[in-house]
Amino acid sequence: MLKRLVLALALLLAAPPALALQASAPLESVWKPADTPPGGVAWSLLESTKEVTRTDTRGYTVSRPDFPPGVRALNGKKIKVAGYMMPLQNGKNQTHFVLLAYPPDCPFHLNPGPMQFIEVKTTKGVPFDYSVKTIEGVLELAGQDEGGVFYRMTDGRAL
Repeated sequence: MLKRLVLALALLLAAPPALALQASAPLESVWKPADTPPGGVAWSLLESTKEVTRTDTRGYTVSRPDFPPGVRALNGKKIKVAGYMMPLQNGKNQTHFVLLAYPPDCPFHLNPGPMQFIEVKTTKGVPFDYSVKTIEGVLELAGQDEGGVFYRMTDGRAL
C-alpha cells in the first residue's frame, strides 16, 4: 500500500505543470456565492456585515455583528435569497436548515463566517438536494447574543 502511495506521489510530481494545473482546476461555483435571484438579496450585501470578536471569560472567541445600514434595512422584511442547503434534520424534506452562500464542497469555505449563512425555518418541508435553492421568507437580524448566528429566516418557502 505504501509503495503505491509513493509511486502515485512520484508520478504526480513528475507530471508536466500543465497537467498538474489541469488536474487541480476548481469548479467555477467554488469561487462565487450562489447567484442572486431576480428581485432578491445578494450575498455580497449580507457578507458586508462586520464581525466584532472578543475573548470571553473562559478564553473562547465569541462574536457579534455590526450590520451596515443596507442590511439593517432588511430586518423584518420578506426577502428572497439563493443558496446551498445544509440539512439540520433527518429525512428528505427539511423544515429547519442552513442556507449557505457557497457550495458546501468548497475547500476554501468549509467553515462559513456568520455572514455567509442563514438559519431557515419553513412551515412546509423543502426537499434536500445539492442544487441551488431560492428561499423566500422574513429575515431576522440576530447575533447580539454572541451565539454565532447573524441571520435567521422565518416563514420560509422554496420558490
